[in-house]
Amino acid sequence: MKRILAVLMVLVLVMGAFAGCGGATEEEETDALTVGFIYVGPASDGGFSEAQDNGRQALEDHFKEKVKTLKVESVAEESQAVKNAAINLMDQGATVIVATSFGFMNPIEELAKEYTDIKFLHFSGNKMNDTNFGNYFGAMEQPRYLSGIIAGMTTKSNKLGYVAAFPYTELIIGINAFTLGAQSVNPDVEVKVIYTQNWHDPAQEKAAAEALLDQGCDVIAQHCDTAGPQIAAETANAFAIGYNMDSSSAAPGAYLTAPVWNHGAYYIEQIQKIMDGTWAPESYYGTMADGYVQLAPMTENVSAEAKAKVEEVQAKIESGEFNVFSAGDKDVLYNDGSVMIPAGTSLDRDAIWGISNPDSAMVTLVKGATGQ
Repeated sequence: MKRILAVLMVLVLVMGAFAGCGGATEEEETDALTVGFIYVGPASDGGFSEAQDNGRQALEDHFKEKVKTLKVESVAEESQAVKNAAINLMDQGATVIVATSFGFMNPIEELAKEYTDIKFLHFSGNKMNDTNFGNYFGAMEQPRYLSGIIAGMTTKSNKLGYVAAFPYTELIIGINAFTLGAQSVNPDVEVKVIYTQNWHDPAQEKAAAEALLDQGCDVIAQHCDTAGPQIAAETANAFAIGYNMDSSSAAPGAYLTAPVWNHGAYYIEQIQKIMDGTWAPESYYGTMADGYVQLAPMTENVSAEAKAKVEEVQAKIESGEFNVFSAGDKDVLYNDGSVMIPAGTSLDRDAIWGISNPDSAMVTLVKGATGQ
């Protein structure tokens, strides 16, 4: 009998040990915060969505087992498609949804009203609430201006090409900053813009760059998803400036640098606040000083003189001494002749985006830039 009791006691202890292990694993999984990401393109697009996905990976790497991430790729900017993607992520346990494209804004706003226990972060939009829906973007005009300096000091033809997706305020701001940067070191430059009317179309983006090269442009910049323009520039023995992420490997013979996003820095900060219980919706606008927007490392294709000039101006931007949208003793004009920046003044975020006054938003190209 004593032997039987002893065996039973051993079995109880062993089973208790297994139960303890199972409970710890379940608790660990329960404690992990699940964050779901919605991408407009494939996560390996070499540009916009891949830059966002790099941020997602940085988030996981930072928090390890404390954070679990999920993603849905190539979601159309259509209301039901966005809602389906978000609900699918929530069904898998996501309590934070990160929607990474402008066209996701309205359906995400509707979901935020319906799912009040879920937190929503939306990239590039202007809508939010004071409970569970915030937006985030960055002062990409800062590294755009610096990349313009490089282009202006690199060109031999004084013709710069720019492949852009749409003539939206976001893109106009970037084109104008790039143009002003180039003009600051080379007043004779002109910027020719072609709009593809598409965020992600490798063939079309490359074809637009080829058209600009045929017009004599010898440096190609871009606000579109893929490295197509850079590849076209390399084929034509011209130079290129990328976007979204460091894409130096795509066309090393042409690549100069790129204005890039550091989404991981933002995600880590926001998720830490959520975990601490201190998060509140905001309209975040990261800067070069924050590290959210950056200029990718300049390659050997950039002259020593251009590198030195960029470093000089970058220091002034990061210290707050210099605003890229500022005018000296003369008005800065739009290409239709109207005043963009009155002499002796500068434009802040509110003005260029038309936050307080929609009529002030940048919708026209600066003098020296033309689009088609």
